[in-house]
Amino acid sequence: MRYFILVIGQTVVLPVVCGLIELLTAGGDPVLVFGKWWAFWGVGTRLLVAGLAQVSGKGPTAAILGSAAPSVQEVQLTRELGTANIGMGFAGLLALVPGWALPAGLAGGVFLLIAGILHIPKKGKNPQETVATWTDLIVGVVILVLAVRVFLGPLAD
Repeated sequence: MRYFILVIGQTVVLPVVCGLIELLTAGGDPVLVFGKWWAFWGVGTRLLVAGLAQVSGKGPTAAILGSAAPSVQEVQLTRELGTANIGMGFAGLLALVPGWALPAGLAGGVFLLIAGILHIPKKGKNPQETVATWTDLIVGVVILVLAVRVFLGPLAD
């Protein structure tokens, strides 16, 4: 249950709440505001926490892979994925630096979008993998929308 609360909090609740607070108090372009908060929470904190869990061996990644007792190779793969997640997570935390939301969130957002797309057709997903799939897609799509707004925004002005 903690997994579901943490992941849904980081990828839906906290970005929406922080974005609404910022819009109501400071205003701004909603795409840029929500994109920043999704990069911070959905990429930054989510991938950092996931990476730390994977590197420590305490995360659900091996279970998602279908292993009750992970092999040496699965442990190695999980730890390597964890180090990549830690790096992308730290980068995502920089989304709160003015002007850095897109570069901070892009690698992690693209990673999550592709991971979510690759998980869609998988049969027999457990509940954790189902939540991970859909929240990966949410974060990835928001970061993609942020990228389109940042790159095409000057053309519309």
